[in-house]
Amino acid sequence: MKVKTKSKKVNKAWLNDHVNDTYVKLAQKEGYRARAAYKLKEIDETLHLIKPGQVVVDLGCAPGAWSQYVRRRLAPGGAAVGELKGAIIGLDILPMEPIEGVQFLQGDFREPEVLAQLEQLMQGRQADVVVSDMASNLSGIESADAARMELLIELAIDFCQNHLKPEGALVAKVFHGSGYNTVLGLFKDTFRIVKPIKPKASRDRSSETFLVGIGLKAVANAA
Repeated sequence: MKVKTKSKKVNKAWLNDHVNDTYVKLAQKEGYRARAAYKLKEIDETLHLIKPGQVVVDLGCAPGAWSQYVRRRLAPGGAAVGELKGAIIGLDILPMEPIEGVQFLQGDFREPEVLAQLEQLMQGRQADVVVSDMASNLSGIESADAARMELLIELAIDFCQNHLKPEGALVAKVFHGSGYNTVLGLFKDTFRIVKPIKPKASRDRSSETFLVGIGLKAVANAA
């Protein structure tokens, strides 16, 4: 019984924090599906990555807050509906309620056939920006969680090496822990500019942070 009571207290505290959270209230007011929109917003306003006319790929897009933000950035006057200058392709293992102008593919990014479907949606175009809020469920086993994070980052980087414009950018969620330096190294090996950013909307107690890679390094051709 004590464990159950403690759990209820923790849940109640979390719920209280969530309801009174500035970004939760702002998301409700501005029509975003999640407070996560403000993480990408701060990153974008800092680095000016997303512009009208671009092709943007949103990996791990459900419930859709990042796609909503991108949609507004690509629309004249920041409109949530109506005219759209550019293209947004979203992918997630979870279902997502439709967003006007966003092409959505449900599937696991780790599966080759899903990647092939994503490539079909690209229609031969290269992405200007790839954003990734992908994260595996944490097991609490640090080595296993680090390996999962590393795999997702490897897949995102591999996708960028094949489908990102040379001057394009990747924004990816990562977690501080035993795998962070490895992931940071992957970014530095792949991009000319690498910036770690912890947006204000990312809770202080969370180990999440974001890595931004800009400009693909030239890959040396094999002799």
